[in-house]
Amino acid sequence: MRVSIFKSISNPIVFKEQLLCWSQQFREIVFLDSNSEFNNNQKYSSYDCLLAVDAFTSIKTDFHNAFEDLKQYQQTTRDWLFGYLTYDLKNNTEVLQSNNFDGLDFPDLFFFQPKKLFLLKGNQLEIQYLNMCDDEIDEDFSAINAIQKSDVDGVQVVEIQQRISKEKYIKKVSKMLEHIHHGAIYEANFCMEFFAEKSAINPLEIFLKLNKISKAPFSAYFKNDKQFLLCASPERYLKKEGEQLISQPIKGTAKRFLNANDDENSKSELAKDPKERAENIMITDLVRNDLSRTAQRKSVEVLELCKVYSFEQVHQMISTVTSNLDSQYSIIEAIKYSFPMGSMTGAPKFSAMNICEELEESKRGLYSGAIGYFRPNGDFDFNVVIRSILYNQTNKYVSFSVGSAITAQSIPEKEYEECLLKAKAMCEVLS
Repeated sequence: MRVSIFKSISNPIVFKEQLLCWSQQFREIVFLDSNSEFNNNQKYSSYDCLLAVDAFTSIKTDFHNAFEDLKQYQQTTRDWLFGYLTYDLKNNTEVLQSNNFDGLDFPDLFFFQPKKLFLLKGNQLEIQYLNMCDDEIDEDFSAINAIQKSDVDGVQVVEIQQRISKEKYIKKVSKMLEHIHHGAIYEANFCMEFFAEKSAINPLEIFLKLNKISKAPFSAYFKNDKQFLLCASPERYLKKEGEQLISQPIKGTAKRFLNANDDENSKSELAKDPKERAENIMITDLVRNDLSRTAQRKSVEVLELCKVYSFEQVHQMISTVTSNLDSQYSIIEAIKYSFPMGSMTGAPKFSAMNICEELEESKRGLYSGAIGYFRPNGDFDFNVVIRSILYNQTNKYVSFSVGSAITAQSIPEKEYEECLLKAKAMCEVLS
């Protein structure tokens, strides 16, 4: 059982940073920030910010039987749960493997039940503590408010390397195009890793910088002891509210410009670009198919198709697909039958994932997986882990990956340029 109290916050932007700085004392942290002050795509947002810390119980497992283990854990706790699903849980749902290099060594699935939970919406803060520690609420709240603004100007130089060279990338995308022309796939999201070895970074500083320059609607800071995710994702994977499921795949990216006319032209060109629209429509159709597997009959709808939204670093083309969950399926099955997100795989899904595994050189792990939460009533919300830095503090390994959708219309050199555009924010905060 939890004790719940409410507080009024005079400056939510400052308080969010104080909250995150205070949380660093704990072994387990999930901090989710919608950056609602800066984003106009907040129609489905339940909270502006959530912080969960200090595990009372947790689950950590590899992909074998992972969704069934998560189902049992969720049904047993019936409480708030925070954590992640890696891309490699695909091996639990399909006869697939993940044999590529892994410098990060994260578990395939990790969730925890927090002792302490903070939920911010507007100026209203709800604090929920498990009964065992509810006598610490006032002391903690005072400590949070006493924190001075963090100094994030420290210099941390990280020597970033590219796992796949430009020449090799072009050869691999050309091979992917052969698969498309032979009819094996229509589209695939091909990814490549940037990394740094023997690098010590301050995860909190890096995240605050990344969040400041990105202001993404699905930003996340995750810590599990020595493993960190610093995420500036613009993309929602799946949300459940009542019986409704909401998915918002992104396909289509264009550069932002300082000049207002150039920026508007870039946005307009993206909206009209036949290749980008084709990418988005194919993945939207894939998401429709995924949701239909657990949907009530005739409940799958496309509410938005190829709508362009502007973020700090890029313009993005987003579609919104909804369904109503059939009561014969559990909430974990709703995730299992739509995972991984179609925008990060391709179509047909199985073939695309198989070919990507063959051509990529790094295990994706948490990249292109999902991080988020379950509520006690079974509602949930998860992002797609993109535009993110992953860090294993034990072996001092820093990693981020980027990808782009390869279709029959793709030009390998332009796909490479799109990858570099997506890598820009992570390179900036690490260099």
